[in-house]
Formats: sequence, C-alpha cells, structure tokens
Amino acid sequence: MVVDIYVWIGFLVFVFLMLALDLGVFHRNSHEVKIKEALIWSFIWITLALVFNYGLYVFMGKEVALEFLTGYVIEKSLSVDNLFVFIMIFSYFNVAPKYQHRVLFWGIIGALIMRAIFIFAGVALINKFHWIIYLFGAFLIFTGIKMLFHKDEKLDPDKNPLVRLFKKFMPVTTTNHGNKFFVKIGVKTFATPLFIVLLLVEFTDLIFAVDSIPAILAITNDTFIIFTSNVFAILGLRSLYFALAGITKYFYYIKYGLAAVLVFVGIKMTMVDMYKIPINYSLLTIVVILLISISASLMFPKKENGTS
Repeated sequence: MVVDIYVWIGFLVFVFLMLALDLGVFHRNSHEVKIKEALIWSFIWITLALVFNYGLYVFMGKEVALEFLTGYVIEKSLSVDNLFVFIMIFSYFNVAPKYQHRVLFWGIIGALIMRAIFIFAGVALINKFHWIIYLFGAFLIFTGIKMLFHKDEKLDPDKNPLVRLFKKFMPVTTTNHGNKFFVKIGVKTFATPLFIVLLLVEFTDLIFAVDSIPAILAITNDTFIIFTSNVFAILGLRSLYFALAGITKYFYYIKYGLAAVLVFVGIKMTMVDMYKIPINYSLLTIVVILLISISASLMFPKKENGTS
C-alpha cells in the first residue's frame, strides 16, 4: 500500500502535538499520576487509536483496518510485559511517583525513534530477502517457548552493559536531584540516578522491540500500518503503566498468554508461503489467547508463597 507523503506528515504532526500537549500542558509540573487520571488518559489513547482505525477502514478498506487493529492488539499486549520491568526499575531506584512520568515520557521519545529504525530496517530486509521471514518466525517461536520457562530475576543495574559503559564516561551522583537528569557540581557535570533509570527504560524497550517488531511483521509488511500501530501502543504505555502498576502482580498467567501469542505469530510467519492465515482469524486467535490468560489469572491468583 502506497501512502501519500502528506498522510505521513499529518500523522507525525499529530504525534508531536500530542506529546507537546502531554508534557507542556498536562504534565508541566512533576506530580504523582493517580489511577483516575491514568485511566482517563488510557481511555483517550485507546479511543484515538480506534478512531484512527475507523479512518483506515473508511479510506483504505477493511483489510488494512484489520491489519492495524491486529498489530495494535499485539503491540499493546506485549507492552504489558514492559510494565513488570518498569515496576522493578522504579522500585530498585526508589523513584518518587511524581518523577516517574517524566522518565517514561523521555523513554517514549527514545522508543519511538528506535522502533522507527527497527520497522523500516525490518520491512526493507523482508522485501529484499524474503527468506528472512522464516528466521523471524523461528525467533518468535523460540522466544515464546523461552518465555514459558523464564523465571523472574532480581534487577542488578551494575551488570547492565549500557549502564557500565555510560559510567566509564560520565560520573553519577549517589542521590537524585529532583527531576533532573544532569547536575553541575562545581565545574563538573554529573548524571543523576534518575538518568540511569531512563537508560534502563530505553534498554528495556530496545530488548522488547526485538520481539514485538518481528511479531507485527507476521501480520503485515506495510510500513505505515506497522509504524502507526506501534506509535499508538507506545504513546498509551505511560498511562497504562500508572493505571495497572498496582495490579499487574495479579495477572500471573499473562506471560503465558504472551508466550502463546509469540509462538502463534511465529508459526504464522513460517508457514506464510504454504498457507496465509486470514487476518480476522489471526485477530480472533490473539484476543482469545489473551482473554484466557487474563481469566486464568483472576480465577487462579498467585499465592504469597509463589504457588497458584
């Protein structure tokens, strides 16, 4: 599908305006984001995504709209896994709730840039070397199976290669200085622990992008659809975090559902030349898998001793 350059420009302008409105107006001053505010923003972002989806249906057809919706559901569901890691990072560094939004905002900016690079590179590779789609599919199946047996690990920032490399070039203060990422002490500039938190958030999204981009490439190789569905999922990630941060621990089986989704789209990818699963069946399968994992989490909650 060839999308007019003005459509691309219009969408990017919309994104920049929403980000400016978010940081410059609604979150100009650092404050703790309450659940009510987070739920309102989550509703706004989901509504905007659905309105955009309806626009695709009207102007570009049912198939394109279904591709966007399926991609959006995949990216939105996989982003839930990010929330668990964000909670660990903020807890480890004892980041005050009123500063968490600032970290996530700038983390989103970096995530948008990284996702754009991954998307354009991934689509270009598949268009030039079709056989790579099989590697992506196999990788998703492997990742999904690995997720099933993965155990939660304690966070140790000093072992993170990006943090270790950064500390070699920039000194870091031992305490935070409000919402500042950098401070000047005497004639020397120091990074604050809050910036280390931002680095870890960016690193986390980079790792998750390695899974999520191949997953949506199993649905479509249309750059515009992949990019827009990713953007809407990422822009709503901050509000989703504040809305669900306190209850994510109760969705114990969600990781198994996400693992099943990755295996499903991986299989879909590897068999694309033999049989192409209709997009509406793909969407239905993914939604059913997620609903089952959420229902199982509510029906069989994890007990304090770690059993269910």
